[in-house]
Amino acid sequence: MKKSVLLSALSLIFLISCRLDNFLFNPNNTKITEYKLDLYPGEKDFVLDESYNIPSDKIHLFTLNSGGNVIYAIYIGELTRIATDTVIMYCHGNKDHMDFYWQRAKLLANVGGKNRFGVMMIDYRGYGLSTGKPTEEGLYEDVDAALSWLKSNGLTSDRLVIYGFSMGTAPATELSAKPRSLKPSKLILEAPFASAQVMVQDAIKLAIPGKFVTDLKIDNAAEIKKVIIPFLWIHGTNDKFLSIKTHGEVVFKNYGGSKKFAYRIKGADHSDVPVVMGFKYYCDVIEKFITNNL
Repeated sequence: MKKSVLLSALSLIFLISCRLDNFLFNPNNTKITEYKLDLYPGEKDFVLDESYNIPSDKIHLFTLNSGGNVIYAIYIGELTRIATDTVIMYCHGNKDHMDFYWQRAKLLANVGGKNRFGVMMIDYRGYGLSTGKPTEEGLYEDVDAALSWLKSNGLTSDRLVIYGFSMGTAPATELSAKPRSLKPSKLILEAPFASAQVMVQDAIKLAIPGKFVTDLKIDNAAEIKKVIIPFLWIHGTNDKFLSIKTHGEVVFKNYGGSKKFAYRIKGADHSDVPVVMGFKYYCDVIEKFITNNL
């Protein structure tokens, strides 16, 4: 048996045994008892210097209800300004919890100057302190619960920017294609995946039906065709988790609108795009996109 065929067979056995559903949803098995944010001692993709710190009175930790589940959320900014500010709804990736992504949320809170834009982030059900079990529909319901909360505090659709990273590109794309509580005015996707089907085929290098190893129906490549709001795509050229060729380029090509901007970050892997870009340049790109200056 050729080595490539053997590796594909072993990969297939692995995927069947663990299923892609369990692979995609990867909350930390070590349960936390509180969120520590800047004091979190665990793994992080990067750490910002003190100039990016957020004043404590601008950090609001609270809970939402989503389908009977308690969903933990963080809002960065002035609560009284939600009715007038532009807000970035940040949908994080598939691993760990909000402490792991805190540096990314802080970076967004420094776009255009400290706290120029509000930033909202949640832990999906089953992540961090949020209750319940992760599911595809749960992703959409939980993010929409956050959008409903923002709406109740005065946010309107024209001031909502939704940002998805990795797994978070699924709810970001879905809620842009099929809005619920609010219709985003702009969409940002960092390292998006095309579909669960492509993830399966990439993993085992065989064109088998995705349903053979997963019940997930997530298909960003199809849903993005329904999106016509301005779209910013950022992807590392050396992404080993979600190939820019089979995932990102497909999503970008399928976008259904006319205003789209691509940033292919040379040499960046899946989790280090802001680092390779440089934090200042990253923030400048996000700001110019939000303010229509790209």
